[in-house]
Amino acid sequence: MSESKAKLKPELGGQAVIEGVMMRSPEKLSVAVRRKNGKILLKSEKFTSLTKKNKFFNLPFIRGGVVLLESLYLGVKTLSWSSKVAVSDEKNEENNKLQNNKKEFLSNITIWFTVFLGLAGGILLFFYLPLILTDLTGLKSRFYYNLVDSLIRIFIFMTYLLIISNWKEIQKIFQYHGAEHKSIYAYENGNKLTVENALKYTTHHPRCGTSFIVVVIIVGFFIFTSLGRPDNISEKFIRLIFIPVIGGISYELIKIADKNKNNKILRTISLPGLWLQKITTKEPDESQLKVGLVALRSSLGENLNNEPDVDILNS
Repeated sequence: MSESKAKLKPELGGQAVIEGVMMRSPEKLSVAVRRKNGKILLKSEKFTSLTKKNKFFNLPFIRGGVVLLESLYLGVKTLSWSSKVAVSDEKNEENNKLQNNKKEFLSNITIWFTVFLGLAGGILLFFYLPLILTDLTGLKSRFYYNLVDSLIRIFIFMTYLLIISNWKEIQKIFQYHGAEHKSIYAYENGNKLTVENALKYTTHHPRCGTSFIVVVIIVGFFIFTSLGRPDNISEKFIRLIFIPVIGGISYELIKIADKNKNNKILRTISLPGLWLQKITTKEPDESQLKVGLVALRSSLGENLNNEPDVDILNS
């Protein structure tokens, strides 16, 4: 498939969940999870981003923040659903009980509250704590102050990833993360969506959320350096206000880098995030890759009713 035709393909996003993968196309969201009985349970629903519903939300540097909030919301929602499936399997509950209890999953209010707590915790750990630790150094230079602040932020983030990557449950999620990326690569390259075709691709993708976080840290260093050294609470609060700006710029950079893979400067910007994916993605087995492909095919509108190993949970 030519590059010009590839660019016309709908852009997909995804996320690993417990024993599965969530895939999102411009019009549909699908979650597929591997059950204890070996079958794949598939749940899908219509979903249209606010960036498609409202022109303002699709403006450059605005859409990044909107996409981030939507991703957090959908991430919590699909993780909740996949955990319910896992728990039901542990208790040997039947699929029809899942069908009847679909509305018992987290309410929208609870999901947004969880997103809020996650954002608040992230700001405290990755934003405020590095500032406190950097203040202790007594650095006066705006450049070195912000450099140390960024390095501490990277250190905390890396330590966090290395700690959780040792958990068996997280390692399996990282494998499904790899399955998500391999599936998307097969789609983007115009291959038939089979396990054999997807296996050959890398688990590292430039549009990954891991890459986004790394770019946010890099962009944040330059933005915060231009703001100087924060000497009081109000100046630290001003930095907090700039976080959406940094997120918006980072989102645009990742989109540009993904569309211009041969540009050396943009490729260099993407490299740290791709390196970090050596931690956050693992090579999936064929069974896990099949789950990612089922979620992907469903999100593209393919009818999977005749798949013998797929149970479809109607929305």
